[in-house]
Amino acid sequence: MNNIEIPSFNSLIENAVKDNWLLDSITDYKGTTLQYHDVARKIEKLHIMMNAAGIEKGDRIAVCGRNSAHWAVAFLATITYGAVVVPILHEFNGEQIHNIVNHSESRLLFVGDYVVNIIEADQMPDLEGIFNLPDFSLHTSRNERLTDARERLNELFGMKYPNAFRSNDIHWHKDTADELCMINYTSGTTGFSKGVMIPYRAIWGNVNFCQEKLGVHLPKFSRLLSILPMAHMYGMAMEFLFPFCSGYHLFFLTRLPSPAVIAEAFTTICPDVIIAVPLIIEKIVRKRVFPKIQNNAIKLLLQMPVVSKKVKARICQEVYAAFGGKTYEIIVGGAPLNQEIEQFLKSIDFPITVGYGTTECAPLISYSDYHDFVPSSCGTPVDNMEVKILSSDPENVEGEIVTHGLHVMLGYYKNEEATRKAIDADGWYHTGDLATMSADGHIFIRGRLKNMLLGANGQNVYPEEIEDKLNSMAMVSESIIVQRDNHLVALVHPDLDEANSMGFTQEDLQHIMEQNRQELNQDLPVYSKISAFELQDEEFQKTPKKSIKRYLYK
Repeated sequence: MNNIEIPSFNSLIENAVKDNWLLDSITDYKGTTLQYHDVARKIEKLHIMMNAAGIEKGDRIAVCGRNSAHWAVAFLATITYGAVVVPILHEFNGEQIHNIVNHSESRLLFVGDYVVNIIEADQMPDLEGIFNLPDFSLHTSRNERLTDARERLNELFGMKYPNAFRSNDIHWHKDTADELCMINYTSGTTGFSKGVMIPYRAIWGNVNFCQEKLGVHLPKFSRLLSILPMAHMYGMAMEFLFPFCSGYHLFFLTRLPSPAVIAEAFTTICPDVIIAVPLIIEKIVRKRVFPKIQNNAIKLLLQMPVVSKKVKARICQEVYAAFGGKTYEIIVGGAPLNQEIEQFLKSIDFPITVGYGTTECAPLISYSDYHDFVPSSCGTPVDNMEVKILSSDPENVEGEIVTHGLHVMLGYYKNEEATRKAIDADGWYHTGDLATMSADGHIFIRGRLKNMLLGANGQNVYPEEIEDKLNSMAMVSESIIVQRDNHLVALVHPDLDEANSMGFTQEDLQHIMEQNRQELNQDLPVYSKISAFELQDEEFQKTPKKSIKRYLYK
């Protein structure tokens, strides 16, 4: 597994740019488009300014902002220069951004137009300069050579390339397998952020796997929509680096990605593959598909063997249309897909599949093409990654998922203790997730080790399993199960849009939830029955991959 020859990852970027020089590369949705040669030109200009600022190979450069073409350019410019990129989630508050910039010892920072208003330059004293992402202007400069280079940038560019800038002028940094590529700070759901040190081999392994297993099914000039934050490893590897290195045309949703905006973008862009978190898929299916098919006539037809196949094919077309009508498959990751939605999509033969990964593996650990997808699973181990379940009987008794191979991080930046806890002496990364694994390698996740609750008599209770059932019940938008004095309590955020359209009062919702609780308890073992529920007026606070921040509600 480790004997594989790993080429320079930056050479993939370089080849993609040279091979697709005059093709569309990255587009801000409803905004401007950069062709591959435009991206290269902007990278070169940023390299001139990095050089002027005295940036050396291995120095850290941070990027923080909503997804955009210029975010992608800043990221690519950093690694092709030989610096280490520090992508920061724009959902972090000012103090968190300051802490990450300072902890990573970043020398430059690129910020988007939303982030620029929440940071304070004097809280980041070691920065040489802060760039505005929209136009790469200097927001702050503490380096005279950098200021001068920004003012004379076009002149300096012209001096460097007097005969115009061509593809054969590109000579970017050639990385090695174990060289540090990025430090990615996890938000996690513990409230404590760790800097994951990701080497080039992990990035190359993820992109190479996507090209060999997914790229072979996609047309040469595919179109993709980037929805997930690029500062999150799942969005970065699957929705940005894989398509860019494959010569595809990538669209960035530069606005807040609400389900309505995403649904509109799907039908406009018609992506060739869709990569998403469950929440997005679930909301589009519930709001745009279910209302069309959940009527008595359709339900009746589905029960008739002679026509049910044709009806299912028609329903499948409706779902396809909701996602743009061209997608090879929808890949869900970041959290498990709701069972009701998963069963519905499988019942109509819609190409859905679920993958699994962690930031520490950049991110892929398991994935299966939809042809090999087993309901409730999250695929089989990806190439160059070995996976074990720490259990006496991995097929039937859940244990912790551990993994070893090309994608595993170098460790946590400046945190040897956390690194030792995560990676054992033999190099196995301990994920903290609990699962079983079938004889043919399909992984079935039961929950997070740290989320597991102990029943009154010591039984294991997995809140995610109960929440999955509850989230499919009447008027429930989302929920979490918490433990109070050995009793399980459901915190429920109701579907307020639906409630308002039906004219339901708070008292009506209380009655509905009590009915849900009684129905739910009929399906649950005694030790995991719900004793009470509490209605939550606001949506639960979430991490960027849309997992609820559980620690806020305990």
